[in-house]
Amino acid sequence: MNIPILSTKLYIPLPRTNIVLRPRLVERLNEGLNRKLTLISASAGFGKTTLVSQWVPSCKRPVAWLSLDEGDDDATRFLTHLVAALQMIAENIGEGVVGSLKSPQPPSIESILTILLNEISTIPYKFVLVLEDYHLIDSNRIDTALIFLLEHLPPQIHLVIATREDPQLPLGRLRARGQLTELRANDLCFTPGEAATFLNQVMGLCLSADEITVLENRTEGWIAGLQLAALSMQGREDIPAFIRAFAGDNRYILDYLVEEVLQRVPNYVRTFLLQTSILDRLHGPLCDAVTNQEEGNARLEFLERGNFFIVQLDDRRHWYRYHHLFAEVLSSHLRADLPDQVATLHLRASKWYEQNGSPADAIRHALAAKDFTQAADLIEMACPAIGRSGQWAVVLGWLKGLPSELVHCRPVLCVWYAGALLAGGKLEAVEDRLKIAEKWLESMTGMRDRLEALLGKMVVVDEEEFRRLPGSIAVFRAGLALVLGDVPATVKYAQLVLDLVPEDDHLPRGSAAALLGLASWRSGDLEEAHRMFADGISTVQLAGAIPDAINGAIALADIRIAQGRLRDAMRTYERGLQLAAENGEPELLGTADIYVGMSELHREHNDLDSATQHLLRSKEQGEHTGFPQNRYRWYVAMARLGEAEGSLDSALNLLHEAEHLYVNDFFPNVRPIAALRTRVWVAQGKLGDALDWAREQDLSAQDDLCYLREFEHITLARVLLARYKSDRANHSILEVMGLLERLLQAAEEGGRKGSSIEILILQSLAYHMKGDSPAALVPLERALTLGEPEGYVRIFVDEGQPMIALLEAAVKKKIALNYVRRLLTAFGRAEDKPPAKQVMIERLSEREREVLRLLRTDLSGPDIARELIVSLNTLRTHTKNIYGKLDVNNRRAAVRRAEELDLF
Repeated sequence: MNIPILSTKLYIPLPRTNIVLRPRLVERLNEGLNRKLTLISASAGFGKTTLVSQWVPSCKRPVAWLSLDEGDDDATRFLTHLVAALQMIAENIGEGVVGSLKSPQPPSIESILTILLNEISTIPYKFVLVLEDYHLIDSNRIDTALIFLLEHLPPQIHLVIATREDPQLPLGRLRARGQLTELRANDLCFTPGEAATFLNQVMGLCLSADEITVLENRTEGWIAGLQLAALSMQGREDIPAFIRAFAGDNRYILDYLVEEVLQRVPNYVRTFLLQTSILDRLHGPLCDAVTNQEEGNARLEFLERGNFFIVQLDDRRHWYRYHHLFAEVLSSHLRADLPDQVATLHLRASKWYEQNGSPADAIRHALAAKDFTQAADLIEMACPAIGRSGQWAVVLGWLKGLPSELVHCRPVLCVWYAGALLAGGKLEAVEDRLKIAEKWLESMTGMRDRLEALLGKMVVVDEEEFRRLPGSIAVFRAGLALVLGDVPATVKYAQLVLDLVPEDDHLPRGSAAALLGLASWRSGDLEEAHRMFADGISTVQLAGAIPDAINGAIALADIRIAQGRLRDAMRTYERGLQLAAENGEPELLGTADIYVGMSELHREHNDLDSATQHLLRSKEQGEHTGFPQNRYRWYVAMARLGEAEGSLDSALNLLHEAEHLYVNDFFPNVRPIAALRTRVWVAQGKLGDALDWAREQDLSAQDDLCYLREFEHITLARVLLARYKSDRANHSILEVMGLLERLLQAAEEGGRKGSSIEILILQSLAYHMKGDSPAALVPLERALTLGEPEGYVRIFVDEGQPMIALLEAAVKKKIALNYVRRLLTAFGRAEDKPPAKQVMIERLSEREREVLRLLRTDLSGPDIARELIVSLNTLRTHTKNIYGKLDVNNRRAAVRRAEELDLF
């Protein structure tokens, strides 16, 4: 569903011509431009917005402004308006993001922010982004997004946040780093001089210095209090008496002053203020609809001229809002003075928003009016579009606002409730909602003479959705079963969808077929999984869901990779990109994930440059078009690329980042991060950590085998081989050999050629460790036979020095000569060159690589030590280690040797 941009949220409030100039605060704000964040935090009425709007013209930078409201708790709406605000600076920024936010499966917030940050970093000038009223945001997701934004903020942008309460940001860390400027209530309070200027010049009073001091002390410089006091004093004869009686805490003062103000304005203005206090934004025609009058624009202009706490939202004087605290007090007076009108006013607002194409606002006001029937009608009509756009949290919030007994009489809403709960991970309540809807359907198929009575209780607004309920219920049940790992139930309900839904209803039929494919994938039947999932995606594509079709291409390629059919997987990725191009959107949602997948294939083929370029393409061109798993997949691919380049510490760090980004979905997680990390530990020789992982996962060589844990059991075999290399215990090698034999049988029976190749390689290495070279060549030859047609390289090369010895033995036996020579070349040497001259026995650490890069320069030893901020003795230790690992004895030889090994 398209989210309309409220342009009024993007306008910078115009500073009034007659205001108190505050050069001390403007100077503070200008000084803060060299830091990341300026936080202006104080309760209502301290002039935060006025100060920033006064400062904007003097900061000498372009300014993007976003006024936030409670509706911005929805991440999609927040990001949509954030992009719109940034486009006030650079009109082309975030164009791809806007398109992806409209998709049924928008990318993660971090994905969107990453592309925005990359685009911001290309802007050739510095600018300011202001987030006004951030206290209205109550979303952990948006708080987390803002933290991500601050952590990666390019120097072009300075962020200003105006809020009533401190946001959930790492303010302590920002202070410690000198990256934060803060203005708080004590800073914003009027000084006595500013208070005098405000009261006498701005508000037109003639107060003595003593009277100003009394007011300033009793309000503690609180600007709103002074403004209300000034309004109350206008036209009053005994001002000294009023000032003497002016006492109490701020809340009671505010109530008293507002009442004083309201009593001093004409009744029609007072009524207008009270009646329109229910509105978040004020617009002449909207106010007319709510008040049932015809002078809304004139009333708003009058209030603006009279300083009635009204804020102009655009430069055409079409949209306004009340000062938030002023609106709250007006609302309290409305409930006290005109309680019978509150519901009517909200309903009028709801009707206006409904007629003007804003269903979300219409629903909000209907709920506020407690007209739950009207709200339910609106929700039922809005749910299909909003639900299909992925805004399930919005749907859930609406439905929670309705009485449960009302929802229970609306089967369509019950099913949407189930879908929203499923999307939100609240699985335990999904089945209850589906059963309620199902009972209505069962009742209607029973006794005909009960039909009229039943219809008298049951309510249906969207008849088309009602007719689709049996299929919708079955789809959600299949999805619920899949998430819970119940494959038989997934199959049962997905098949039911196909039985119930007409042939031309492509979306649910395609979803059901895809779910059947996913069920087969989880079971390890990859060929059936590919067939069913491909059928499902083709059907979904007929419904026009192109992003879903691209997402399907990613899954289909993953299945082909597991089958060892790398070339088919690459063709699948290429078809996905072609599909996006044919629809005129080469950066369509999902293309970022395709580039990550292509990178993995290039890495396996040992084309590390192309692998890197595809990851950069994903990040720079299309990361904003990624599905929720894209960031996770990207970091994993980067980690595996780092492994291939020998950067094991970096690989571990990347895997750590990936672990926090994992989003559970319907695709099976067949390569858990913990297992990937354990493989790096094995490569680093950290046997203790690897054994701890096996114990924590309760893995043993005697386990029953299943596809979902195949990768973990192969990883366990690697751990056990590393243990045998350490203890040389005969029972250890027998244990791992037995496990590998069972794994190989399962992989071959399941048609998982990729796993078979790796298992055969491990068998070969196991025999090699035992010193039985002839036996080692048997599984190696089978692995080579399987790997050559698909161009496998890294699966062999990543095994390091032992594989070199095995491949050289294969050359002597004339096994797959051309292929083996290519593999040996991938090690950086031909088979006839001594390995000691071309391949390092031990990899360099990250620090040693830094030292090596500096050894290649003209810097002296002391200069290098200063560059690295280490002592000269520490540098000598690193240099000695490098010489030992490279088998050289001087700096020039080390550089030459590193160049031979392509370490630079």
